[in-house]
Amino acid sequence: MKQVVQNYKSGELALLDVEVPACKAGGVLVRTAYSLISTGTEMMKVSEASLSLVGKAKARPDQVAKVMQSVATNGLGATYRKAMNKLDSYTPLGYSLCGVVEEVGAGIDDVAVGDHVACAGNEHALHAELNWVPKNLYTKVPDGVDPRHAAFGTVGSIAMQGVRQGEPQIGDIALVIGLGLIGQLVVQLLVASGVRVVGVDPDPSRCALAEQLGALKCGDPASGVVDTAVAEISSGHGVDQVYLAAGGSTNEPVELAAKLARDRGRVIDIGKCSLNLPWNAYYEKELDVRFSRSYGPGRYDPEYELEGRDYPIGQVRWTERRNLACVVDLMGSGRLDVEPLISHVSEFSDAVETYRKLNEGELKAVAVLFEYEKRAVAATEQVAEVALPAPVTTRAVPKIDTLRVGFIGAGNYASSMLLPHLVEMEYLDLFEVVTTSALSGANAKRKFGFARASTDVDAMLEDDSIHAVFIVTRHSSHAELTRRALLAGKAVYVEKPLALSEKELEIVLGAIEESGNDRLQVGFNRRFAPLLNESVLHFGPRIGPASVRYLVNAGQLDAGSWYNQADSEGSRFAGEGGHFIDTVSWLLGSDPVSVYATATPGHQDLQILLRYPDGSTASIAYTTSGSPAFPKETIDVTADGKVLKFDDFARASVFGRKKWASSRIPKGRDKGQAAELEAFVNALTTGVSMPVSVESLVSTTLATLAVNRSLETGAPVRINAKEGLG
Repeated sequence: MKQVVQNYKSGELALLDVEVPACKAGGVLVRTAYSLISTGTEMMKVSEASLSLVGKAKARPDQVAKVMQSVATNGLGATYRKAMNKLDSYTPLGYSLCGVVEEVGAGIDDVAVGDHVACAGNEHALHAELNWVPKNLYTKVPDGVDPRHAAFGTVGSIAMQGVRQGEPQIGDIALVIGLGLIGQLVVQLLVASGVRVVGVDPDPSRCALAEQLGALKCGDPASGVVDTAVAEISSGHGVDQVYLAAGGSTNEPVELAAKLARDRGRVIDIGKCSLNLPWNAYYEKELDVRFSRSYGPGRYDPEYELEGRDYPIGQVRWTERRNLACVVDLMGSGRLDVEPLISHVSEFSDAVETYRKLNEGELKAVAVLFEYEKRAVAATEQVAEVALPAPVTTRAVPKIDTLRVGFIGAGNYASSMLLPHLVEMEYLDLFEVVTTSALSGANAKRKFGFARASTDVDAMLEDDSIHAVFIVTRHSSHAELTRRALLAGKAVYVEKPLALSEKELEIVLGAIEESGNDRLQVGFNRRFAPLLNESVLHFGPRIGPASVRYLVNAGQLDAGSWYNQADSEGSRFAGEGGHFIDTVSWLLGSDPVSVYATATPGHQDLQILLRYPDGSTASIAYTTSGSPAFPKETIDVTADGKVLKFDDFARASVFGRKKWASSRIPKGRDKGQAAELEAFVNALTTGVSMPVSVESLVSTTLATLAVNRSLETGAPVRINAKEGLG
């Protein structure tokens, strides 16, 4: 991979080929999308590197002191060799970037491959194509934040920590000295905090930019404009805080701070400027001088930065990482706008030339970004495909007086949502129920009038007198029982999910092809819900693409629920997500062509985006962290100047040329089970097509399975229910 490096002895800058860093535990490997050149800190280092040894010594007296101490301890010769070796080595540049997670190390569960993250650190957020970044030096970028903007996260954190050190309050007056990159960010953060801001900089263009970003008045310190503005705004008292965001060796910033600060005001040093404090001026006003240490608490602490040991929030509210997250959140809400600060975007391959132009003054800039080659390794689109069997002519159940039915499973759902409807149907004989427990079978026989109860699935499937089988068992058994029932010539109603993997789905489709029996229905009942059908009727035909929002407030499961057995029964969404995808597909009149999913840590809450052939999109938010008092399912459909609003199978309304609303007194939450069962039985007895085509059942199942694949890869998954496996 490529990385920008500098030889501090010779001043040489190079774009060097180096090895890709390993993805160690406790961090993530990030492919850089944009990295930010700090036109202050970095350019100071670049300029120093071009100086003579004497010039370097003058620029870094702190390092000279270390050398002298080493001479005293180790002798001149050893110290010289050590110093020259250090000088004559490549050192990295950069400390603020945004990129895409390419690999996740052990112990990391808050981001996934494909997530955009803002990264910090002069050892971990370098101008390089790939960086390994420890946990406390990255934060996930909110949806909607431009990666170019998120690359400002670290520099924004420096500005934010400075503002926090100033402890501004609403209505305060602040003076920002130095309107470079950090100063411009400080101005915006103060304005967002309700502070009145005055700025100082000798560059008129930077003064104009700060005023554009919210400062009341800015100007050259020698012009008197700032003095006048401060006097007028503060009624002659002076400013509450002064933020030193200037660099250089002049002592003018600290002198100006003393002049314009109020009595007992605060002076916060953020930049690296001369701090030869005029004692009388600071003493007479009893000024509070504070320093802002880089990005915030945690900086320079290896246990925090490298080992991931966070500080308790009750003890340290704003750490290095929390500042970084706060900055990108402000970008997402529009309260921090860095777009006006971007003076130039350079291709990373031109990095050396860009530094030269900056150093020689050919390129005047507040902020410069490197844009990296867009290699979507982590975001390469995946494909979920299965081969559909050849078309099968639907066969009618022979005309007989009674349709004989067998049930495999008689748990709570079967007993409360299916059997009460079936027992009311004429010409339907609940003949046999098979359960793993003899007692549950006996209970079902007694309650619903089955002719017999047993624990022998094989015998039921071999009984030619049984025309249809209902499979209402645990998820892991659905595909295999469906396969066996289809091969036995039975019509099958299987509760969702049809399958927990593409391999399981293939065995079901193989049974259809082998047997010629496609009399299959999956328990996707919501499309049959009466109120939802009535709503769609009032919405009317759709012409253009639609946008659908489906919120599922699923809530928490009981600790002992078998739905929690993800290893054997699949994820919770794999188990019931087909309901919601099928409903959306029915609403849009087609099957999805792609799926993209993202999740909160631990995959507790999911956000799923579906695309459809006509350009329609649907988002499904599947959440477990909501309030149980809120409705479980709400749907909004927007298209053609109309909106359909559906609230948990209890109320619905349509907004268009005419408004329609359902009764204020709901008739009960009918989720369509009765209507679906009636359609299934009608198809079997009359020979008409099944209520839902096999292709649609397959597409919904593939889309449901694709959610987990997208979460694992961070990539969209294309759905193809017509081609063979890729």
